Amino acid sequence: MAAPAEPEFRVASRLDGWTVDQVLALPEEHTSGNRVELVDGVLNVSPAPTSAHQRLLQRLQLAFAPRLPEGTELLPGVNVRFGEKRLLIPDFVVLTCPAVDTTWYSATDLLLVAEIESPSTRVQDRILKKALYAEALIPYYLLVDPAQEPVAATVFGLDGGEYVPIGKSEGGVLELAEPFAARVDLRG
Repeated sequence: MAAPAEPEFRVASRLDGWTVDQVLALPEEHTSGNRVELVDGVLNVSPAPTSAHQRLLQRLQLAFAPRLPEGTELLPGVNVRFGEKRLLIPDFVVLTCPAVDTTWYSATDLLLVAEIESPSTRVQDRILKKALYAEALIPYYLLVDPAQEPVAATVFGLDGGEYVPIGKSEGGVLELAEPFAARVDLRG
């Protein structure tokens, strides 16, 4: 089966930069098949995740969901707003405001944010997004690297405004102690 052709992404540039409201107002036909994020008024467009990425995401969700603390909820691929000029779409988040229906969540609503690296997002996930999430004081960051053999993951906790590693997978298995206890076999 042949993969569908990648849709072309075209929008007008803005001299004064984009705002979150302008990005959220883009017609779906302009953004379909892409993840459109915003960092300091600049659009960052990446292709939709691959099926292998989505399978790993599903394994993580299924392992974490029954272990979530009361008063939290796990959602994949939601818009997270960081002021007027920043909007990110993590692979999944654990929210502290369950059952809220909205187009976007504030970074202050997050307990944990997770990113699964891909070749097109590796540098952003390891450096840029990690820094932005720490700046927003999101307590925990999970970074998963499927390019490692076996798949590797690191959980970071916020310490003095910076993320420090508080847990790493071993042999493709991630055992979390915080922010909640969970065990995930990342190998599939």
